[in-house]
Amino acid sequence: MPQHIGIVACSAEGAALCYRTVCLEGAQYLGALDHPEVSLHNHSLARYMRCIDGGDWPGVAELMLSSAARLARAGADFLICPDNTLHQAFPWVARRSPLPWLHIAEVVAAQAVERGFTTLGITGTRYLVDSEVYPEKLAARGLKFQRPTPQERAEINRIIFDELVCGIFRPEAVAALQRVIARLKESGCDAVVLGCTEIPLIIDDGNSPLPTLDSTRLLARAALRRATQRTGA
Repeated sequence: MPQHIGIVACSAEGAALCYRTVCLEGAQYLGALDHPEVSLHNHSLARYMRCIDGGDWPGVAELMLSSAARLARAGADFLICPDNTLHQAFPWVARRSPLPWLHIAEVVAAQAVERGFTTLGITGTRYLVDSEVYPEKLAARGLKFQRPTPQERAEINRIIFDELVCGIFRPEAVAALQRVIARLKESGCDAVVLGCTEIPLIIDDGNSPLPTLDSTRLLARAALRRATQRTGA
């Protein structure tokens, strides 16, 4: 039997994309219309943001651990969190978690190496881009990285919180992200991390100036491989 996947959710749009990917792509491993058992628990984004805005990462961890405990009781075998920013709380989560986790940045870094990329642009919330969540995992794989400028980070952050997490997808937001990614390409990046789980809703390989590393779907696919004990991309 496939393992039971537990999703520790934060923002609705990113969690929904991750859940949908697990369910739809499960057929590749298990047959038509089939997928592993999936449970999801979600505290409100507002509760998380009160902690994040206050720099209270142990508080973020408590919310994540609360979800983890509920998912463990529901029978999950391992956990994923389709929210890059929350991974700043991972040091507080890992040592007390009732279940093992897949780390989103580790999954993305592994895929970057597999695809032969060397220098990644990091996009996401300003909290994520300012953090060491991705730099730490990329450096462990021998990968280089670049961050958007402070002005670019502020605009991407505004797009995420004012639009994407609310299900608002505007052409102007696409154009703004394309400009940032084009500049990262000009400065030497050979791929871009879509390090907010909502960014893949408006940016993909079809409209990005650089090849994309879609953190949401990559995490979902890694969970499918683990749940079905498969290897490979």
